[in-house]
Amino acid sequence: MNRKLILFGVFAVIAAGVCVRLGIWQLHRLDERRMKNALVLARSNAESLPMRALHEQDTSATHWRRVTIQGVADYDAEVVQTSRSLNGTPGVYVLTPVRPLEEGWGDTAVVVLRGYLYSADARTVELARAREADTLSVEALVTSFPPPRPGAVRSPTSDNAIRALDRDTLSAMMHRPLAPVVLLALGDTVTRDVALVTRVPPPSQSEGPHFSYAMQWFGFATVFIVGFVAFVRNSSRSSRGERPPVV
Repeated sequence: MNRKLILFGVFAVIAAGVCVRLGIWQLHRLDERRMKNALVLARSNAESLPMRALHEQDTSATHWRRVTIQGVADYDAEVVQTSRSLNGTPGVYVLTPVRPLEEGWGDTAVVVLRGYLYSADARTVELARAREADTLSVEALVTSFPPPRPGAVRSPTSDNAIRALDRDTLSAMMHRPLAPVVLLALGDTVTRDVALVTRVPPPSQSEGPHFSYAMQWFGFATVFIVGFVAFVRNSSRSSRGERPPVV
């Protein structure tokens, strides 16, 4: 019996320790989420930057800042990102190369994520009807290309579709050099016409489920310790020939 108690005790302590560590990890993730939310909020509420600031500053300093872009949109070179959704409906994101009218950009274009477009299969859309003005003028949030990920980037079912944002792949598909940023166009995020693009909402400022997850892990740790204590008490009563209390 003593050996069983020791083994159960070791198991309970290790399991409780793992649960506590996971709970603390979730609290750390909550702190990181709060710091990111504060950074995004502060930068997105700051004064809008001119496009030349994207030349003069490091991309990490302009990330989540607002800019106003005026440029020539090349709708013939548009690319869609497949398997997107908005409010639970399937669709694609429309990525448009825009050459800023400001001097100093040369042939370099900026990828503007103009918005979401409904698609029943989340792959194929009619882009011609979704065009805006030839000279596009929008306020946007500065975002960055995500790190490369394994697997094919281009969609095998369409020549102008990608699965994930990748600067080199987009540059080859759009036939021009691209700036190292993606501009998220801001505007009306309510779908009023499925044939037109709907602006994609900025990142959510919610804190996510990290706090509730942490409480769950701490609760599991408590269960292991309380369960072990109850087991020890019942074992002690049994060794003395006592009956466990009737509940």
